[in-house]
Amino acid sequence: MANKERTGIGWRRKWLPILALVLIADAVGGWFYYRWRREHSQDAVIRAAAARYAVDGALVKAVVWRESWFDPMARGKAGEIGLMQIREPAAREWAEAERLAGFQHEHILDPGSNTLAGAWYLAKLLRRYPQCDDPVPYALADYNAGRGNVLKWNQGAAATNSQQFLAQMTFPGTRRYIETVMQRRERYRDEFPTVPPAN
Repeated sequence: MANKERTGIGWRRKWLPILALVLIADAVGGWFYYRWRREHSQDAVIRAAAARYAVDGALVKAVVWRESWFDPMARGKAGEIGLMQIREPAAREWAEAERLAGFQHEHILDPGSNTLAGAWYLAKLLRRYPQCDDPVPYALADYNAGRGNVLKWNQGAAATNSQQFLAQMTFPGTRRYIETVMQRRERYRDEFPTVPPAN
């Protein structure tokens, strides 16, 4: 009897750690798969929107990552909604430019509409700063903190030099926003080759 108990205990001591490792590996693998799947869940709509408005797809995806972490139902505290956290004034401006009849702000919850509106808005912001060595930080600051703040920060050399612009920025959160989006854009470069500018 004691021998049978020892055999049962020995079996448990031998196999329980292995079973625990298998379960942990399965959980970790599942988590990584979930993250990968979520991160690529909106690639088709991002590609379509980036191509339509001739915006860098890697930049659009990086903004989606930062704004909503690929959650099409995301809602912000100031009325921003969807993948790119579009606010109503920007959504209406896009809808008017595209001549969309009967447009409602809630339509922006559709991932396709949201990325189209967001890519259109990013393209508009990028065109707003043609004199800069790199219009991306200016456009991202505008997207995140608004035009009024960009006009305060782009004085003197900062009007054309993106490094000076970042140094003059008085909102650390906006500076971090720009830096993280630009870093993430580099990560997405292989998936989204640069789109040539529209003529």
